[in-house]
Amino acid sequence: MNTTSRRKLYLVDGSALAYRSHFAFARNPLINSRGENTSAIFGFVRELLRIIDDEQPDYLGVVFDTSEPTFRHKAYPEYKATREKMPEELREQLPRLREVIEAMHIPIIEVPGYEADDALATLARKAADQGIEVYLATGDKDLMQIISPQIKMSNLRRDGTGIEIIDPAKVREKMGVPPEQIVDYLALVGDSSDNVPGVPKVGKKRALELLQKFGSLEAILRNTGKIEKKAIRESLQANEQAARLSQKLVTLDLNAPIELDLDRLKLVPPGDEDMLRHFRELEFHSLVRRFQSDTASEADDGDYHTVRTETELRTVLDTLKNAGYFTFDLETTSAVPMLAEIVGLSFSCRENEAWYVPVRQAAPGRAFQELLLDSEGGETVDLLDMLSPLFQDEAVRKNAQNAKYDIIVLANYGVQVRGLAFDTMVASYLLNPSGRQHNLDALALEYFNIKKIPTSDLIGKGKKQITMREVALETVARYACEDADITERLRRIFEPKLAEAGLRELADTVEIPLILVLVDMERNGVALDQKFLEQMSAEMHERLQGLEQEIYDLAGEEFNIQSTKQLAVILFEKLGLPVIRRTKTGYSTDAAVLEKLASIHPLPACLLEYREIAKLKSTYVDALPRLINPRTGRVHTSYNQTVAATGRLSSSDPNLQNIPIRTEIGRSIRRAFVPGREDWLLLDADYSQIELRIMAHLSGDEALVSAFRDGDDIHTATAARVFGVEKQAVDADLRRRAKEINFGIMYGMGVYGLASRLQIPREEARAIIDEYFLKYPGVNAYIARTLAEAREKGYVTTLMNRRRYLPEIQSSNRQVREFAERTAINTPIQGSAADLIKLAMINLSRRMKKEGLRSLMIMQVHDELVFEVPEDELETMRAIVRQEMEEAISLNVPIVVDVGVGKNWLEAH
Repeated sequence: MNTTSRRKLYLVDGSALAYRSHFAFARNPLINSRGENTSAIFGFVRELLRIIDDEQPDYLGVVFDTSEPTFRHKAYPEYKATREKMPEELREQLPRLREVIEAMHIPIIEVPGYEADDALATLARKAADQGIEVYLATGDKDLMQIISPQIKMSNLRRDGTGIEIIDPAKVREKMGVPPEQIVDYLALVGDSSDNVPGVPKVGKKRALELLQKFGSLEAILRNTGKIEKKAIRESLQANEQAARLSQKLVTLDLNAPIELDLDRLKLVPPGDEDMLRHFRELEFHSLVRRFQSDTASEADDGDYHTVRTETELRTVLDTLKNAGYFTFDLETTSAVPMLAEIVGLSFSCRENEAWYVPVRQAAPGRAFQELLLDSEGGETVDLLDMLSPLFQDEAVRKNAQNAKYDIIVLANYGVQVRGLAFDTMVASYLLNPSGRQHNLDALALEYFNIKKIPTSDLIGKGKKQITMREVALETVARYACEDADITERLRRIFEPKLAEAGLRELADTVEIPLILVLVDMERNGVALDQKFLEQMSAEMHERLQGLEQEIYDLAGEEFNIQSTKQLAVILFEKLGLPVIRRTKTGYSTDAAVLEKLASIHPLPACLLEYREIAKLKSTYVDALPRLINPRTGRVHTSYNQTVAATGRLSSSDPNLQNIPIRTEIGRSIRRAFVPGREDWLLLDADYSQIELRIMAHLSGDEALVSAFRDGDDIHTATAARVFGVEKQAVDADLRRRAKEINFGIMYGMGVYGLASRLQIPREEARAIIDEYFLKYPGVNAYIARTLAEAREKGYVTTLMNRRRYLPEIQSSNRQVREFAERTAINTPIQGSAADLIKLAMINLSRRMKKEGLRSLMIMQVHDELVFEVPEDELETMRAIVRQEMEEAISLNVPIVVDVGVGKNWLEAH
């Protein structure tokens, strides 16, 4: 609330703010899990909250235009006739936006037959007459005509640098005239946005000169004979009626039929449950969190129990077994599963009921010893003996949040989990693969408005951080039971949601079984040749020193190579190289720019090499040894199942997917990945052109299908067809161009993109694309069919019915819409490739266990699987890997897997 003596009224131009909020997110619209665009609502609400917090008004209202025609339309039917139609995705948000504004207890003001500007002006004048300081939250220059010491405009700067307050002096600075001349100024120059005609040939400069000389439009029209410039004089004489009409159109009506109701406009601090209900439904998590301290609740005091005796534990285990399913969660000492020690386990099989079992290590500090329960009666119970049968009972279904983590930790203690039936984190991801947060804190807040206890509240942060083992038992028990309880409640919500969306089969046959495969892969880990990495690091260090001196010599001085600002000065000011692209802060010196400059001067090429080596050294060569687990001596990457919207797996610590293979030095890093046992080898199996094969299957294009069935090199075949030559005449350059075309079309690349990739004129690129679709009409039909379905349904699907929602495909913003269209074309292909390799991994894991093989699946990267294989199993593994990968899904073209073997990953690939 305003603490100054003078009362303050903020009036918001609702229509203008809705437009501005919508287009602020045009490049990256906010889409919730139901595929709804919520950009305008979020931006609008955020600005209202900013006004409330920063400006502290006493009174606040939002003024909207109405659909009824105004006196301006009657006077000039063409008024605003040139305005583009409101984007449909914005129009769809307006009803909900009004509900949210009302839920914030902010009055909505509309005056039928009058524009919002008229209502704003009328209310502003009435408030100013009562001694109230008025701020109009708008950028509409029409409203500058009423600016005075009591009435100001508050406008968001376009460059995002904050709020601009426009008072009378600012009006003169911006427009060249004071507020009282704004109407006549706009009458002369017109307003293209509202289709106000103005006077032809009288531009801004001439209008200012005329008003400075004559004072008003009326005086100008009376004295046209005194205007020296003939063209201006004649235009004013010929367009006098247009000038007077324009003056009428831009003049605000200060007598709109509306009363200033200060009681209704009085600010009510936001934050009640109705507002938060809207925020939760719209999935405005940050806004919910902002108010949760006042309104969000902790979990209800459920029926939570700490198990303290062997008898109590047996009762709990019997209850879980008789229920036929249970949810479980672990409390541990580390977020890294291969290092974590168990502090306790929590279980739930009914809503609002959970049990926590605290444990003690038999030998604290030495991981994976037996777990003990110290009962109140003094006896010590071996927990593993009691827990293992239940976890290994496949008939009892299990559920967890991020089950992979818990199962890895249990496996390190020798407890095998069978019967995993559900994972709420995976379910959340399947329902909303583009969503950013699937963690338990976010889901609890979204679905139950429960503010979970942050882990950091228990164990602290930074140097003072402790482990869960050091937290008071009662606190940990409450925290752990809450986790299990909320996870169980989420399962009951997500199971029917998956079924309703047709995603249950994908979950049951692919994503849930895959968890157990990833558990094995992460626990298997991969060995590294540390001596090779040490040698490579030393060689890179020496090369970087040489490059550094070479760069200084070419630049003629020493400078900070890591500073893009200093580098830009050297390249573009000292050396005078052409500026390729500018950024908001100066000249761009990114890789694309340096590559173009490399043909002009040797320095950019040196910089590119320096950057590549420095990045590889810090990210992989020096970092990989630090990731070696001290207990196993191997690196255990973490595979992320709920990140990529396409369904692809990603990995972290280390990120295997990002190890470069396009350059020799990047590929050489793969040499460091080796078998961890003597007389073992690495077997690498890679799908050959799998995405193109899936495109052939989905499109059914006869020529494409035939080429794959005949075993043709698809890029050579495309070059021959598109460029009209015999296959034997296709050289390396033509094949390279055909490869760009094949993958470009598959990724939805248009004329501009292809022209850029091939460095050819757009006309030539257009001709190539036209010829491609002429020779492969089925691909063109697939694209048209996929786009039509995406527009109709709002999502696309893969071969396994994985969904990706694309509400942006209806966007009126061309760039946003075209990106969505490219995504729609590619997602069924890339997502189906993800489905394929996931099924292959599941089938291979089962087959290897069934046949009792010692071989290990150790890595998955893109379309590639890597195994660690003893020599005596090599031929067996070569055969079953190829069979299971090629037969995981049946396509109408052959699936081909290239298998290689070697003493390291580079050699095997």
